[in-house]
Amino acid sequence: MIDDILEQVQNGTLTAAEAKGKLASYENLGFVKIDHHRKKRQGFPEIVFGEGKTAEQILMIVQSLRIRNNSVLVTRISREKAVFVQKECSDFEYNEIARTLAWVKEKPKSDGTYIAIICAGTSDLPVAEEAAVTAETLGIPVRRIYDVGVAGLHRLLDHIDEIRSATVSVCVAGMEGALPSVLGGLVMNPIIAVPTSVGYGANFNGLSALLSMLNSCASGVSVVNIDNGFGAAYNAALIYKLVHKKEINDDEDIIF
Repeated sequence: MIDDILEQVQNGTLTAAEAKGKLASYENLGFVKIDHHRKKRQGFPEIVFGEGKTAEQILMIVQSLRIRNNSVLVTRISREKAVFVQKECSDFEYNEIARTLAWVKEKPKSDGTYIAIICAGTSDLPVAEEAAVTAETLGIPVRRIYDVGVAGLHRLLDHIDEIRSATVSVCVAGMEGALPSVLGGLVMNPIIAVPTSVGYGANFNGLSALLSMLNSCASGVSVVNIDNGFGAAYNAALIYKLVHKKEINDDEDIIF
């Protein structure tokens, strides 16, 4: 990519200013510097965190991102902000439960491989859905396996073959956070555990679930922060890409 740009400048088909724009690794909009080379460096484009940003700021960011990428994802965005963005970007889809706003240019074809998103209870669905939408927007096939907490272990066992066939699992649970440990003793694929803030007083807004997962005696369980469905799905997507030898970088030079 760099050689091509320099040759175009040399033969006069590209101005120095145009070359500078092509080589720039980010776009400065004043209130934000959009990292357009994130995908080249890390395999996936920059994701937008919606909380703390105005609707106008989010709109400008997603309009810039969609020009250069095949997918755009905004997490933790309210319905009001999403509706504002959708007035200009009507093909963006809002997920009320996950609080995500997503656009995918073309949905990938499934080859039978997938990530399993496993959720202990219905109250954990916002975090589980954030994980599911994140993975799907990044181009990863997903299987949702919900309401299979340890209070009714037979529900989990009814889906155990499907979970064992997954490349990697994201396991979401609140309360005492026991589900990832149970699952870790039953499968051989990696498990990324997500504690949620769901629970009564001694749950300490997810701290007890977090500590339970960190202290799991089951091997193969990794843990992300409380309610961080996005972070779990992102890591799961990286594992999926590596396992299936998917190309995660463009056939261009990485420019820092």
